[in-house]
Amino acid sequence: MKNNVKTLILASSSPRRRELLELVGVPFFVHASQVSEEVSQNLHPSQVVEELALRKAEDVSQFYKEGLVIGADTIVVLDEQILGKPKNRSEAFTMLKMLQGRSHTVYSGIAIIDCQSKRKVVSHQKTNVKMRALSDEEIRAYISTNEPLDKAGSYGIQGIGAILVERIEGDYFNVVGLPLALLYDLFKQFNISILNDFHAQKQI
Repeated sequence: MKNNVKTLILASSSPRRRELLELVGVPFFVHASQVSEEVSQNLHPSQVVEELALRKAEDVSQFYKEGLVIGADTIVVLDEQILGKPKNRSEAFTMLKMLQGRSHTVYSGIAIIDCQSKRKVVSHQKTNVKMRALSDEEIRAYISTNEPLDKAGSYGIQGIGAILVERIEGDYFNVVGLPLALLYDLFKQFNISILNDFHAQKQI
């Protein structure tokens, strides 16, 4: 790794986001944010994820004098209604019942803050997802795995929930919770290239 590459700090406790950063070989450590996720109901979904991602990054950046803090947020939207994480199994059933057999949109926002310069960049990605038709029995069987209980929209495309998804249009990793292509582009605005700065020295 080049000496001019800043320390990367992930402002999220999400195991999915940690796994995706590890997947592309980016060295980082986790400092989960502790912020309210309440936002104005008048905001567009893209504005919601950008605001929450920035709020998380700002919360963590105050603890450091240098480094880049990465904040992220993901929501599921159906008929302009935001579906967050279910509070219980009953709510998970209601969400999956709404989503089954229909298309919805997943939005993820990313914010990066340079703790030294205070520079901020924020953007978002969206992916359309078509869920296959599901019987009540299938929905209850999926909920019994406990996988839906900590997922926006009550499903995880990277786990057992993959069998519920008929097709997607857009970035798969966006649905998981961290659009890697977008992250790559945002890093470049801080003169960091995932390929050149973290992997080029491995060439034979």
